[in-house]
Amino acid sequence: MTEGTTSAAAEGADTLTRLEQEGEIAADYLEGLLDIADLDGDIDMDVEADRASVSIISDAGGRDLQKLVGRDGEVLEALQELTRLAVHRETGDRSRLMLDIAGYRAKKRAELSELGAKAAAEVKSTGEPVKLKPMTPFERKVVHDAVKTAGLRSESEGEEPQRFVVVLPA
Repeated sequence: MTEGTTSAAAEGADTLTRLEQEGEIAADYLEGLLDIADLDGDIDMDVEADRASVSIISDAGGRDLQKLVGRDGEVLEALQELTRLAVHRETGDRSRLMLDIAGYRAKKRAELSELGAKAAAEVKSTGEPVKLKPMTPFERKVVHDAVKTAGLRSESEGEEPQRFVVVLPA
């Protein structure tokens, strides 16, 4: 290696280290939040699809943690943004960190993948585009991935917060 260049392996390791650091900062921030709110929860960190992923899980069935999810995940989305800001404050870099609480996002991802697959099957059988209800950016991404896996294409249309996915014939 010449001076000023890095190998792809070293770059990949740097990215992993940076994402692990994001996870550590997020975990510390969330532990402080749980202490302030007097809620019990264990924090699990991972790196998935080139982004840090942090989950708050509960041994007690997660009933208390539902407060941190809120109606339709609204509180979870807000906490994710606050956590990303805390990471940004420490690192100076924008974070794409994903937060899950009490398995809410994992369950939602499974439901949305099924919705995307069903919409793709309908488009394949009818040959007509299918418009889905408005969704958050996270929800649209999961549906787009499911449609792509089914061998079709999709687009997002409309303006936030009424942006929605349209599944298109091949």
